[in-house]
Amino acid sequence: MFREWAIELLQTLGEYGFIGIAAGLMVEIIPSEIVLGYGGYLIASGKITFFQALIAGVFGGTMAQLFLYWLGIYGGRPFFDRYGKFLFIQSKHLNAAENWFAKHGTIVIFTARFIPVIRHAISVPAGIAKMPFHHFTILTVAAMIPWTVLFLLIGIELGNHWDQIGRHATAYLKPIIGAALAVLLLYFLFKIWSHHRMSKNN
Repeated sequence: MFREWAIELLQTLGEYGFIGIAAGLMVEIIPSEIVLGYGGYLIASGKITFFQALIAGVFGGTMAQLFLYWLGIYGGRPFFDRYGKFLFIQSKHLNAAENWFAKHGTIVIFTARFIPVIRHAISVPAGIAKMPFHHFTILTVAAMIPWTVLFLLIGIELGNHWDQIGRHATAYLKPIIGAALAVLLLYFLFKIWSHHRMSKNN
């Protein structure tokens, strides 16, 4: 069962409507899927509109990742080794995110948003590598849109049972994870084909 303090916090944020949803996502004390599920409940209750919740979800989720990106730029890996636990980023998660970023390149800023464990930490190696700000932001927003829509819709469907979203979301996440990995594979096949074509032309 969802912890009482988290429910109380979400209810407090809910009093501020879509602004509270954005704030909850920016702080990320509670997982984003739970916050968005509660946003879906607020939509079903008529307290906010779907459009308001969508904008709040994309904005709040993007700002949370930009915060980690900037910490990666200015703090580097030593900062997260020392203080990462306070941001709910464990060393093993950061190691996995760094390996993905080094192996797959900037495209993982989009695809990794749908992969458990590394989705929250992937912004850090992007900052450490000083990935261009506009490129990082575009890929992050592009990933936040379907993520936000999915959990708002699930929250709407669950209604008063929004706190059970973690259990119900599993069935939806599996095909999304598969699709994200497929996009990653297609991207690399395209890069290999492009490199091969350029080599032949030269």
